[in-house]
Amino acid sequence: MPIEATIHPVTHDLGAFQVRRALPSPQRIMVGPFIFVDQFGPAHLPPGQAMDVRPHPHIGLATVTWLFEGAIDHRDSIGSFASIRPGQVNLMTAGRGIVHSERSPQTERADGPHLYGMQTWLALPDGQEEIAPAFESLADLPLIEDNRVSARVVMGSLWGRTAPTTQHAATIYAEIVLAPGGTIPIDAEADERAVMLVGGEAAIDGTELELYSLVVLAPGYAAKLGSTLGGRVMLLGGEAFKTPRHVWWNFVSSSRERINQAKSDWRSGAFGTVAGDSDEYIPIPEVPLTNSD
Repeated sequence: MPIEATIHPVTHDLGAFQVRRALPSPQRIMVGPFIFVDQFGPAHLPPGQAMDVRPHPHIGLATVTWLFEGAIDHRDSIGSFASIRPGQVNLMTAGRGIVHSERSPQTERADGPHLYGMQTWLALPDGQEEIAPAFESLADLPLIEDNRVSARVVMGSLWGRTAPTTQHAATIYAEIVLAPGGTIPIDAEADERAVMLVGGEAAIDGTELELYSLVVLAPGYAAKLGSTLGGRVMLLGGEAFKTPRHVWWNFVSSSRERINQAKSDWRSGAFGTVAGDSDEYIPIPEVPLTNSD
């Protein structure tokens, strides 16, 4: 069988839009380096409303933001600013520590922002968890297409093409848009792989995918993705980690002690501030929504 597990996400209703969290889950903490997988939207917020994620910290991970619709302004504590839009990948490496905010651009607010996309975290590999924080925004990404398939390689090497996006561990990440009758092979080389149907309909070797569920594929199985009516699918995975990772709130580490230090650092203000967005912040929660322990 090509399918090893199907992970049904936990849905968080934020009022104007929904966020569906597939990883981490009780079934599985990671797929390759991916340790956090959120899908949000599609949504059109009412005029005057916006997405406003106040400044908050991260350690031990890299965030990957990928949009299908809409725009998000990113600011962080190393001075980066970028307006994220569809077709553009934003990779923020937290390493030993970074603070960032994510907000709807002012230009989008009057008419009501559109929100539809993915927010994922990649755990940093052994020996790189405490690297210097960094940020990159790239739009020149490989596109593989024919009359019925358009596949954008966001990270890693797929279908003979390689994205320029930085990899800290071997990673694959792609957006696949299938027209009616479209098919595409799913490369089998990565240690671990999963697919998520985020719109329309699609099937793996004839097995229908459930909308927004993360479907983990069997290692080494050369599968084929196809659609009868048309659909949008995310493919993700990569190198299997030998050392377990812990997740607590926005912190990822192989060490629980390091996570406890990060909690203390955020409470004491040791992380620093976001230039241009320092008037407010998200406090440490008593019970975080994301906790793998």
